[in-house]
Amino acid sequence: MDELKAMRTFAQVVASGSFAGASRALDVAPAVVTRQVADLERHLGARLLSRTTRSNALTEIGARYLGCVHRILAEVEEAAALVREGQAEARGAVRVLAPPAFAAHQLASRLPRFHARHPGVTVDVTATGPVESLGAGHDISIVVRQPALEGEFVARRLARSQVIACAAPDYLARHGRPRHPDDLALHQLLLPPLQKGLTFVRTRTDDEGPGAARPSDAESADRIGSAGRADAIERITVAPTRPLLHSTSPDLHQAGALAGIGIAGLPSFAAEQALRTKSLEHVLPGWHLADLSIWACMPSRRHVPASTRVFMDFLIDEFGGHDRDPWIAPVGRTAAPAWH
Repeated sequence: MDELKAMRTFAQVVASGSFAGASRALDVAPAVVTRQVADLERHLGARLLSRTTRSNALTEIGARYLGCVHRILAEVEEAAALVREGQAEARGAVRVLAPPAFAAHQLASRLPRFHARHPGVTVDVTATGPVESLGAGHDISIVVRQPALEGEFVARRLARSQVIACAAPDYLARHGRPRHPDDLALHQLLLPPLQKGLTFVRTRTDDEGPGAARPSDAESADRIGSAGRADAIERITVAPTRPLLHSTSPDLHQAGALAGIGIAGLPSFAAEQALRTKSLEHVLPGWHLADLSIWACMPSRRHVPASTRVFMDFLIDEFGGHDRDPWIAPVGRTAAPAWH
């Protein structure tokens, strides 16, 4: 007896409501359907259907068995689809939702490498934000947020990104370089809407106490980069007296910082290139404003198109998938390139 075929026949009898209906749906003789169900019952040692001249009803054990059959048949179909997709060349479109800053500063430069590997796949990016949950109608949503993700979906971590204070060299030459977050009260700042203060966070090394003297940037870099163990968190909230600009757009903040009008808090993934070319400088190294997690999310693992699967694999390969920030190095070290 082909047990899997008999399971399919049994499930079809129930779905069709009769042996005759199953015979028509499966395009086999009625006697074949009757025999396969009888063989299955004999194999299991239990009656699955209660037959009368007018109807067929599931027995109690038959109803429980049917639930198992549905799960088994779904798993078999999923396994077959996985093999078919693995053998087929990825083609078609993958619809991606991403925050504008991440799309512009990180996705765009990587797409030529993806297209070289998968020329049959078109990437359709919707850049809107902020993106903090899955977007309806998208195959992959790139989510950038502080708290942990919650919900019924598949999420793969791409990286972490710190929000750091940045300013143009000419601004710092004109207004001076802050040595401590408290110094920002006298600086021109670019802030998110409705935000009246900035909370800076720093890991404090084991040879520092809360009352320790403030080190210079260079001293701080040496101490945190090579000295004692970071074993505590220091938080300082600064209420600036001169907020110059309020905006929800990291790119607008970055443009303002590049123009020399003030100090902006920027995600490291957005500021990376400007820091590398020294168009911007990292102010207050060792301190950061927020820790963001970057996730690539899909609605489900089941029946994932090959185009979606290869793009998800590409993102994880490109960004590393680690719980760390690839765009800035620990203070006192040189950042490695974020591309390869």
